[in-house]
Amino acid sequence: MASINANYDKLAAGYLFPEIARRTQVFLDAHPEVSVMRLGIGNTTEPLTKSVIAGLHDAVDQMARVETYRGYADGGEGEPEMREALAKRYAKYGVELDASEVFVSDGAKSDSANIQSIFGMDNVIAVQDPAYPVYVDSNVISGRTGEAVNDQYEGLIYMPCKEENGFMPEVPDQKVDLIYICSPNNPTGAVATRAQLQAFVDYAIEHKAVIIYDAAYAGYISDADLPRSIYEVEGAKSCAIEINSFSKDTGFTGVRLGWTIVPMDLIVEDAGAGKLNTLWGRRQNTFFNGASNIVQLGALSVFTEEGERECQELIAYYMENARIIRAGLRSLGITVFGGVHAPYLWLKTPNSMSSWDFFDKLLSEAHVVGTPGSGFGPAGEGYFRLSSFGHREDVERAVASIQANLKI
Repeated sequence: MASINANYDKLAAGYLFPEIARRTQVFLDAHPEVSVMRLGIGNTTEPLTKSVIAGLHDAVDQMARVETYRGYADGGEGEPEMREALAKRYAKYGVELDASEVFVSDGAKSDSANIQSIFGMDNVIAVQDPAYPVYVDSNVISGRTGEAVNDQYEGLIYMPCKEENGFMPEVPDQKVDLIYICSPNNPTGAVATRAQLQAFVDYAIEHKAVIIYDAAYAGYISDADLPRSIYEVEGAKSCAIEINSFSKDTGFTGVRLGWTIVPMDLIVEDAGAGKLNTLWGRRQNTFFNGASNIVQLGALSVFTEEGERECQELIAYYMENARIIRAGLRSLGITVFGGVHAPYLWLKTPNSMSSWDFFDKLLSEAHVVGTPGSGFGPAGEGYFRLSSFGHREDVERAVASIQANLKI
């Protein structure tokens, strides 16, 4: 008799973003005359850049000629040209990587969920709180946690990110094995300093722990003193896996392309250098036939001088949206964080409202959809995330509606 994976039933509630969509639809069904403005899910809106479009067209044309046609790559690790290009990108940060340490995938989210499969089931997991849901939910589904009690899963170590610590956590005060860190952070928009990352690296080396570092928004960092890669920190290659994406700085949210770095120097308690790299390669080749070759070849245009310039222009567009949102909220006396080196703004809900109560208030009064902070973890209660991804006119219209209609 077939049976289900009962760990799915441990998930405390419906996935955050479908729940937002459900509540929004309920409101629209009751108010069909209303036009809702969305500043919620982090989905890019602007067209792909000219260089990327040209690269994708060229890649499609290659598939139409027998002499340039490609089927499967030799393995699930990625096209050689893409792996080399990514390794060279890290060299600009002063980080030396071999292409064999770069694994190309269909996105950071899937890698963030799948990476835990190469670690033992008895590993103790620590996550930033609030955190992007995939870090927690994938470990719940795998069976590494107990039940949810008072919005926290038994067996999971939460590292609170509060206003008092600048929304970047301190190292755990107990031994853990896997540590999830996201910087620039989704949802808070906070960015880790070198000193903060060094503290985690030192902890991980001491305890033979592994940091799973989500750098999907690194392209939004404009301060050269802030690290774009954890490998800019001394010792990180021996204790950290880095996950990144083309989604947010190149606009590939629907095109899908990302990568994961598993250094050869990485060690854990029961395996020496190179073993985790081999395991991740085996996992990818077993479950995955590689990201689309058309997408990979097309994305090589991003690494040209023109391609890099266009990506920076795209980032600047979204960051101007962030400035507009931040200024509009602050004009109402709302406390806002983030939106400087990240496309997300993290606001404190007025009058100590709960996150979901503020969601309903913002939707009903200003007809604007955002993301309740509590959906990212217990420490997110009392906060709310807005996204700067959107067309400029839509962002301006949403901010104007908030200013005119939100009753605080």
